[in-house]
Amino acid sequence: MSTTTSFKRIALVAVAALGLGLLSSVPAAQAASTASITVANGTSGQNGAKTDSTTAATISVTGLLGAQDSITISAVAKSAPSGSTVTPVFYNLDSSTPTQTGVIVDSTVALTAVAAPFLPAGRGVGSGAGTGLFIETTVASATSGVRLFSANDVALNRTFGIGFDSITSNTTGRIAGTYVYTIITKTYENGNNVLGTAVRTTTTDVSIVIAATTAQSTTVSPGLSTAFMGTASTANTADAVISAVSTASNTPAAYVTVNTMNSSSIATPESITATITGAGTLFHGTTGGASLTIAGSGTENIQVRPDGRAGTATITISTTSRTFPAKTMTFYAVKPTTLVATISAPLAAIGTNTDVVRVDAKDAAGVSFGGQLYIYASSATDAAIAGAVRATVAASAVTCAVPTATQPLHVCPVTGIGAGTAKFKVTHYATAALATAAADGAEVTSNEVSVVVSQAAAATVKLEFDKASYAPGERARIYVTPLDSTGKAMQSTAFTNLLASGGISTAQALTFAGSTTTADSLTAVAITTSATSSSTSGAKAGSFQYTVYMPVSGGTVTISATGGSSLPIAGRVAVTATATVTDSGAAALAAVTALATTVASLKTLITTLTNLVLKIQKKVKA
Repeated sequence: MSTTTSFKRIALVAVAALGLGLLSSVPAAQAASTASITVANGTSGQNGAKTDSTTAATISVTGLLGAQDSITISAVAKSAPSGSTVTPVFYNLDSSTPTQTGVIVDSTVALTAVAAPFLPAGRGVGSGAGTGLFIETTVASATSGVRLFSANDVALNRTFGIGFDSITSNTTGRIAGTYVYTIITKTYENGNNVLGTAVRTTTTDVSIVIAATTAQSTTVSPGLSTAFMGTASTANTADAVISAVSTASNTPAAYVTVNTMNSSSIATPESITATITGAGTLFHGTTGGASLTIAGSGTENIQVRPDGRAGTATITISTTSRTFPAKTMTFYAVKPTTLVATISAPLAAIGTNTDVVRVDAKDAAGVSFGGQLYIYASSATDAAIAGAVRATVAASAVTCAVPTATQPLHVCPVTGIGAGTAKFKVTHYATAALATAAADGAEVTSNEVSVVVSQAAAATVKLEFDKASYAPGERARIYVTPLDSTGKAMQSTAFTNLLASGGISTAQALTFAGSTTTADSLTAVAITTSATSSSTSGAKAGSFQYTVYMPVSGGTVTISATGGSSLPIAGRVAVTATATVTDSGAAALAAVTALATTVASLKTLITTLTNLVLKIQKKVKA
């Protein structure tokens, strides 16, 4: 072996030995941190309810925390319901007094990039417990959170909660919805100072759900939603019968109030579609047209404006969840074309009579005219009996009541002055002051009507039923009618004592249904008779009406009364009326009895015929 080769081999051995010596002098390497993070979503309540361990979103840390390493956990808001101002807090869910050696819980810790050490003021790495876990109870910024640090290798198995605290949250009511936070985990090596660069950063999302209460539900309940048309600019609660002049105007003639409600009757937004056909146009705010689509806020008021056309307007309202019954109103022309007057009170009394003449007014399209009409006596001679001649000033014009939902005709009053018959006309003026203008004379298109004014005095009183016979329990009407000396019905009159004390009496079990003018009793003696008749209510001009229900058993019903002091002495006599209640049981028994008699007669006839046939057979054989 050459000298050169030998030196090379010696050098290699020396280098190897030196290397082994250097390796053996390096201290043992620290364990690498291997902690992992898992999260679980949570829930929270409203109105300041505090999140607890059973409802909080959780952050679990497991694995190994290497000696002198740090792990920080922080939360950053990712999404929240619009308008929310609540902020989350961290909770130590393991225990308020952790058993892990060296763990410290401190509420003064703020994880920020301003202070070099994470530990509280006055506590360094070597002071206090020496190792620590610090949890901030109020997350004041996006960089706040939790830090884990240990001087030695530690096996981690920690659980933290994130939720809403009753102290730091909006205690007047949190907004329902899903709150999403991004959990940021950073690992730092060699020391508790977190100003350095993290060797590993992971992110994962966790959510906290606040459920809406029933009252906060955003689901519209179709059955509780409403749409009503009326004349109020807001809050119409029932449909009204509306008639308006057709002259184009920016002033609404009607409004449709649309309320969309949730199951707690809380106004809840929903899209609304409104359309109008026929006369008129729709407006919502400054937007108008034959069809509108409105975002809806839970309560909306849609205007119906005249557009110059006369006729019927049909308004259809629908929402995402419901279509309402169509609404209708009429727009009438500025001037009526026909006025047809009829007498509603056969006899007018001396003094004020509010309902004597009724007028059916129509425009050229046949639409009921809802504007003002005036009534006047045809001549001065007529005015001496009732009413007044055609007015020459507005203050003197006698107006008729415009149509209503319950009375579709104009109703005109007449003031009786003396007994007799007076003729009247009904007209439409452009204005009341134009009573004598020739141009308005053409508007007087109704026929004359004759009004009879009576001063008759009551002489007697009559009782009567509206029918002669009734079924058991059937409704019946009883009329009390004062008569004049000729036995005729009279004008409407108020009597203090038309009947003697006790009023009407009966031995049968009548059920009283009441009336609009007296208490629920047949014993009233003070009575005011009706001026008009009605096929709907059963009212009869000149009479006072009671409504009763007949007994449930058959028989004759008799009512009786005596004339009172409002009548002359000759009229203060007893009066009666009778009606029959058909006994259904007796009628059925009578029918069965009649059938039995018929069957018996048929049996006798069959026997007779049989005997006759037998006799004939014997003669034939013989």
